[in-house]
Amino acid sequence: MVGSDFEKQFLIGSGQQWKILRSQKFLWKRNDIFMGCSFVIEKSLKANLVKITQEFAPKSHNLIYLAEKSKIELSEEQLEFFGILMKYQLEGRYPGYSPVIPLKKEVENYLVKTKESLQWLKLKL
Repeated sequence: MVGSDFEKQFLIGSGQQWKILRSQKFLWKRNDIFMGCSFVIEKSLKANLVKITQEFAPKSHNLIYLAEKSKIELSEEQLEFFGILMKYQLEGRYPGYSPVIPLKKEVENYLVKTKESLQWLKLKL
């Protein structure tokens, strides 16, 4: 069994990543912002997963899979958003994959959605 220390580590990690993301967003390329947003959500989902299962979180970056394993029901909007984040974070993990990067205004909207998702996931803990 895994104690609540791992849950806290994931939660702290998501909060730290969010602060970094917000403080440096104008210095980053837009695809880096997606990687950061995905990381924030991934850490929050893993905190929930550890809390529920009392086991180590799987070594997966698939946000929808992590939500399902955490028994967190996502709305259609959240499913779509997590899918978008996963699409764009692939470029950060696998160079050579190059989806069309949205306009700055859309990226700003995804930052807002990331913040809302982070807050929502914290409430689930």
